[in-house]
Amino acid sequence: QGQPVPQQSGQPSSSCPGEVLDPREEATDTEDNEEEELGVLDDQRSVILHLLSQLKLGMDLTRVVLPTFILEKRSLLEMYANFMAHPDMFLSIAAGATPEERMVRLVEYYLTAFHEGRKGAVAKKPYNPILGESFHCSWAVPRDRVRPTLRKGGAGGGCCAGPGSGSAPPPLRRPRPSRRPPSAGAPGAGQVSHHPPVSGFYCECKERKVCVNTHVWTKSKFMGMSVGVSMVGEGVLYLLEHDEEYVFTLPCAYARSILTVPWVELGGKASISCSKSGYSASINFHTKPFYGGKVVTAEVKNGQTGAVVCKAQGEWNGTLEFTYSSGETKVIDTTKLPIIKKKIRPLEKQGQYESR
Repeated sequence: QGQPVPQQSGQPSSSCPGEVLDPREEATDTEDNEEEELGVLDDQRSVILHLLSQLKLGMDLTRVVLPTFILEKRSLLEMYANFMAHPDMFLSIAAGATPEERMVRLVEYYLTAFHEGRKGAVAKKPYNPILGESFHCSWAVPRDRVRPTLRKGGAGGGCCAGPGSGSAPPPLRRPRPSRRPPSAGAPGAGQVSHHPPVSGFYCECKERKVCVNTHVWTKSKFMGMSVGVSMVGEGVLYLLEHDEEYVFTLPCAYARSILTVPWVELGGKASISCSKSGYSASINFHTKPFYGGKVVTAEVKNGQTGAVVCKAQGEWNGTLEFTYSSGETKVIDTTKLPIIKKKIRPLEKQGQYESR
């Protein structure tokens, strides 16, 4: 609760909440956790039908035991960590020269984060974390991958500059400058409540004075041939250099066609707001759009003037198009964005309550 305090370096002990881990013990993660997009087999279908026969529409699935073949190989905590697969875009938010530019960069990052967190279209459920479980990792971000501060122009034209264009922003002032790349990593994710199932997620980059703190309560509901998952809670992005806090919410997720080839879609409204600057973003994830319809739309507004400074539309797991107040446009193909793999400690150095 309250203002986050940067972690101090120290020696790792056991995997206890609040401990500080040594990044020198970490290595690039080699597991991709890709899931085969196969249909449900006949013997599995009978298990699901038996399960469905015991459920009622609208029933809370939190306490329902699910067969393992519909589960992913990773924990829900690791899924949250994979939302940080583009830490270069995350760190670029703080480099925005104006509040408008920082909000636009945050919306760009937010809309492109879901495709890697969801690991493709196949609908499998991550394992429920046990109480006290944690997942720790970090990311090493090359300096030339962080978009520089714009010197002139508004958010529109400048945001068309891709990662790596121009020179990296100067490092923050500190007593002993380091040549090491900035690290977007931290204590990680942990399970803080079992009933209801609540997870906490924290990530920081001390060099850029950026951190994000999120709590999420997943509520699953049976909807006939689909399962809906509400992501109750919110996150706060702190840009300490600018004394700004951005509060954001998350959409719902739906697993469709659970008896054949299950697939995932996102639905519902989400929002991002910064009380200090007055800028806000409204995001709408559309379920079952009409033919040719867009899966997600978003608007960024200046709270003082009411002017829309950026619009976005497209697919959260495909191509997104951004239109800025300057009249310029930008297209991001999420499937072609380079992934920066997380770094984790080897299994033998992880505590017994860590996800792996």
